[in-house]
Amino acid sequence: MDPGESNIESDGNVHLQISELNARLSETGSVSPAIFEPQTCSDVTNNSSTADSVSRMRPAILAPEKKLTLFALRLALLEKAASGIGTLGFVWATVVLLGGFAITLDKTDFWFITLILLIEGTRIFSRSHELEWQHQATWSITDVGINSFHAIKSSSSLILRTMKTIFKPIFNSRKASQRSREISGTTRQASRRNWDKKEMPNRTWTSSEVPLLPYAKCVFITRNVSKVFHWLQLASATACVVLSTIKLVHQNYGEVQNGETDKKNRKAALIFFYSLALAEALLFLLEKAYWEWKVSVQRLLDKVNKECDLGESGIISIKRFFYDAYSKCVNGSIFDGLKMDMVSFAMELLDSSSPDEQLIGARILRNFSTSQLFSEDTLQKIGINLSVMNRLVDMLNWKDPQEEEIRYSAAEILSKLAEKMQNSIRIAGIPGSMESISCLLHISRIHGGATDEISETRIIFDNENYGSRVFNHLGLLILKNLARDQDICGKIGNSRGLLPKIIDFMHAEESVLTDSTAAHPRILNVKRSLQVLKMLAGTAGAAGSQLRNRISEIVFTISYIRDILRYGKKHPELQILAIEVLTSLAIEKDATERIGSTGGVLKELFNIFFNEEMPENSSHVRVSAGEALSMLVLESKNDCQRIMKLRMNQKLVKALESPLLRINAARIIRNLCAYRGEDCFEQLKGLTDAGPAVLKAIKDEENKLLEVMVGVAACIFKFMTSQEASNMFKRAQFPESDLAYKLVQILKNYQYPSIKVPNMRRYAIELAIWMMKDNEANILTFARLGIQRELESILDTMSELENFNIFSGTVGLCRHSTTIHTLVEMALKLLSEK
Repeated sequence: MDPGESNIESDGNVHLQISELNARLSETGSVSPAIFEPQTCSDVTNNSSTADSVSRMRPAILAPEKKLTLFALRLALLEKAASGIGTLGFVWATVVLLGGFAITLDKTDFWFITLILLIEGTRIFSRSHELEWQHQATWSITDVGINSFHAIKSSSSLILRTMKTIFKPIFNSRKASQRSREISGTTRQASRRNWDKKEMPNRTWTSSEVPLLPYAKCVFITRNVSKVFHWLQLASATACVVLSTIKLVHQNYGEVQNGETDKKNRKAALIFFYSLALAEALLFLLEKAYWEWKVSVQRLLDKVNKECDLGESGIISIKRFFYDAYSKCVNGSIFDGLKMDMVSFAMELLDSSSPDEQLIGARILRNFSTSQLFSEDTLQKIGINLSVMNRLVDMLNWKDPQEEEIRYSAAEILSKLAEKMQNSIRIAGIPGSMESISCLLHISRIHGGATDEISETRIIFDNENYGSRVFNHLGLLILKNLARDQDICGKIGNSRGLLPKIIDFMHAEESVLTDSTAAHPRILNVKRSLQVLKMLAGTAGAAGSQLRNRISEIVFTISYIRDILRYGKKHPELQILAIEVLTSLAIEKDATERIGSTGGVLKELFNIFFNEEMPENSSHVRVSAGEALSMLVLESKNDCQRIMKLRMNQKLVKALESPLLRINAARIIRNLCAYRGEDCFEQLKGLTDAGPAVLKAIKDEENKLLEVMVGVAACIFKFMTSQEASNMFKRAQFPESDLAYKLVQILKNYQYPSIKVPNMRRYAIELAIWMMKDNEANILTFARLGIQRELESILDTMSELENFNIFSGTVGLCRHSTTIHTLVEMALKLLSEK
């Protein structure tokens, strides 16, 4: 598996921890107990908000870009101070000196002042346009690689760029060869490398490459002009310092004769002007020195880029952010730049029409969304901005290879956003969002002929160099996160063509499933698709019923799952997901029939259930297989008949002695007896051998195991004659009177229906009715133990909870043929006959 895929897998949390599974097994005996007991809304809320509650406890992190905005504020403070002094000096020179003393000024002073004003005018002009040209210098990032990155940063980049232009054909050939490679290494580095090395054809000029003169195009291009302005300002400021200092030191302003009143304030005026000019130039040089110290010596931009983890090409993003913040501080209030942050800056760029700006914004948001330090704040800001979310969803439809990284970034950001329930609802509410996500799941299959086996198909993609596999993973991950909401599951199921695509990714050939040398790249696809299908199949209500039928109606669904059960022994995580999908589908009668009639599915489930050679850390797979089997035989005579033909009675009886298997083995036995007993009396009699083990469990166990054992006893004892029952009680050393006492104690202990064991009272009453039928001694025993009082109490506390076999969330499914009220009435009637 590619490193990029393994990263996606770790981010997506696709596998459960073994310790967690074992803990759940020890408590309930089932990996997904919710199907046999109702799940309250508070349970769902607590589970879904666990990640949110953990994330809220994270300490506040100082945003790295704050260093840049503070730096911009300090520079702007020096810049505005210098500009203010310069303005005052300019007004003083034009109004006071040249206006008032123009005729009386010494010749040297006149030309010094004129020269200073011309120099300052030149500097002000170049300064007003420097930021604009600096923006242009960072307009394009298509050539930002490891080498060009240093070229852009270096002050001697002019020579390097000239050489690069000369050898451009060589570079182009190298780029073409690199574009032909598949995405490899980490997903971020690979996709970034692919984008940075592409030559993007465009019908307009890239502003950083505009040749200003028809000749010497390599030198006089837009991105070099900012350097000309930079050095021009330094030269101007230095000249002002020299000229002002000369005049302030020598103070040769001409002699004032007695009586020349118009010249008596000339010296003070000139000293004031030269002082202003010197102060302005020194402040500007101080600003430039501070700039160079922070940028070149302390490498502030590089440090911030490293802290933001934006990679090598991220320096362009940092530069542009800094220039924008500095421009706002200079052109408006010095505090305007403090309001900027990288996330808002990236969201603005994402909405741009420029591919370069879109890529910068997408990279920043992707890095921040996946960062442990910044993801919480970033996702919160994106989640409340519906226009940005709409933009991200729209980007999923972009299929141009030149926009590959932008599309990938949008998909990864949405996968992170969808981890929050409120964001999932917003994403699903965007018109066309499901169709856009479906575009990520582009897959096509080719067959050699009409008679080819399904397992011989192979997957192809439109473009060999396009990272389709990565987009497939992200698309399935987004769907997995969205499917946590029941309403969204309905939207996924109703989206045209989306469900078949999800099921397509569940397909894996035998060679893939049996590969033990390394994890196959296709395995992650199978995992993700199974996870999504499990959530869809587990949807409650009418939408869930419709989804389960649609999933089972797709002809490949069950056969793909069968292949996973048959060949996926080395991938227990796949088997357990596949089995859980079957368990959920079995809620629907039509789906149950389709599963049972698909050749080999029941057999493979039993093979897993009875496989004692399976490693201990995969024991949860056996438990899940038993749960699926117990669901498939629930109210299904056809599946009961199919299991009878497999002759599994003895193995099921033996499984009752296994702590791992006995709960589901008991459920299977009960359902076989309850729904196929009339037609297969002789075939089921072998199950009566389980009587002693069942009685022992009733005697010693509690909670869930006690419930299922009482339930199986109420069914299998019906197949015994009175003599066989008497012998059974003797072998178990558990007299009928003790069993009667145990049943009455159960009714006393469970005065109200229990969510964890919803059928406990029902099964106890069923077993008590069997014991009292045609047995006056047992009737007297129950009467003496006070069962009538307990039964009458049940009439006041019974609920709909006790009338269903299974549950989907808070909704009861598969209603018992006899209500608990009817059972209580039958028991009271038997007691009245004593």
